[in-house]
Amino acid sequence: MSSFFSLLSPPTTSHPHIITRHPPPPSSPIFSLYRNPLSLYAHNTTSTNLSSLHGPIQTSKLDTMAKISHGSFRVSSLSNFERELGTGSQDDDDGEEEIEGVTPTSDLPDRWDVLGLGQAMVDFSGTVDDEFLKRLGLEKGTRKVVNHEERGRVLQAMDGCSYKAAAGGSLSNSLVALARLGCKPVGGHPALNVAMAGSVGSDPLGSFYRSKLQRANVNFLSEPVKDGTTGTVIVLTTPDAQRTMLSYQGTSSTVNYDTCLASIISKTKILVVEGYLFELPGTIKTISKACEEARRSGALVAITASDVSCIERHYDDFWEIAGNCADVVFANSDEARALCNITAKDSAISATRYLSHFVPLVSVTDGPKGSYIGVKGEAVYIPPSPCVPADTCGAGDAYASGILYGILRGVSDLRGMGTLAARVAATVVRQQGTRLKVQDAVELVESFALHFEHSSISSDISSDQISSL
Repeated sequence: MSSFFSLLSPPTTSHPHIITRHPPPPSSPIFSLYRNPLSLYAHNTTSTNLSSLHGPIQTSKLDTMAKISHGSFRVSSLSNFERELGTGSQDDDDGEEEIEGVTPTSDLPDRWDVLGLGQAMVDFSGTVDDEFLKRLGLEKGTRKVVNHEERGRVLQAMDGCSYKAAAGGSLSNSLVALARLGCKPVGGHPALNVAMAGSVGSDPLGSFYRSKLQRANVNFLSEPVKDGTTGTVIVLTTPDAQRTMLSYQGTSSTVNYDTCLASIISKTKILVVEGYLFELPGTIKTISKACEEARRSGALVAITASDVSCIERHYDDFWEIAGNCADVVFANSDEARALCNITAKDSAISATRYLSHFVPLVSVTDGPKGSYIGVKGEAVYIPPSPCVPADTCGAGDAYASGILYGILRGVSDLRGMGTLAARVAATVVRQQGTRLKVQDAVELVESFALHFEHSSISSDISSDQISSL
């Protein structure tokens, strides 16, 4: 697979980790334009050149188409922090403003548009200097898994420092953004129902995580683990904007497959599996069973690549799940190259083309260079949306929410879907923090309303729509 030649022509044999691809289902109305790469652009109005495996093809112009609450407080120990959570003393910021006409409710819908399966971690974020990291023997810019004692040592060293806390994680960033984009009906189509399943303890941190997602209109459906501890991530940012991350997994290192999870998945249109779960002991079996249930129920399966080192450590597992179950894969350019087992010298578009032979829809972001959407060996280039970057953290999560929103709203033009996703990402990049704000989400949807009105839209989302690409 490392040969560049293999990226220039469709593979003649199956990927070694793909046992069998699900058989092509009957034709379905949405994404019918995707099935033949050249028919993607059946509604051409103005043509431009796009590189493809078989030479230039013609593409069309686009012709269709909050940040969660960060409580700020000073903390001298985790137990003190938990007491503050229990009393609700943290301050809200403008990232969690109420959505006009939308009130979080405890009444659960009959079906979910998206269910995310991932790590439930509370983020502590604070600013430190390089000397602080040296004193604790921490390598700047790295991610490290720590135990309970190590976490306590870091928090003690930060005695008196100012923290911010959030219901964190890459997947929750995407789900909150999606819930905010879909918080209101569009063109007669209902608001989106978004949920997450994972593992939290019965401690105050678990209650904090659940309540913050609930306020963002993302329902956390898993019951707390009795006497368990909720995972945390301490994010230490130095003045040069580099982040050092210390992850304490708590009970979030255990995500079990049970009848409750199976029932939820059977009522879901899209299951999104967070790639970080591949790192946790015993979760590969849970992921596999969850994806199998999703496919039996006719749901789409999306996988986030999450991290290069995670892919490298669990390469075979990633390919078995992605190659056999996934309808959509989200990755950045480095993660896509890692999945292809190619070097940094190889281009993001080459990786996108290769992956799209095995996964029906591939979304690859490439930082300020733009992004690509791959289908059947073809890669559609999406230019970056102009913005002045303030904080690039969370850009990929926001982009993924835009793709999911486009799928659920039935946007049948890849370039239009990618343009929407790029604009969502740019909106997050130009602010501090990783969460799409409510007002920004409302304005983004309004700006695309005309495109959605002219798109081929259906409310019946099923695996048939992508798996036969």
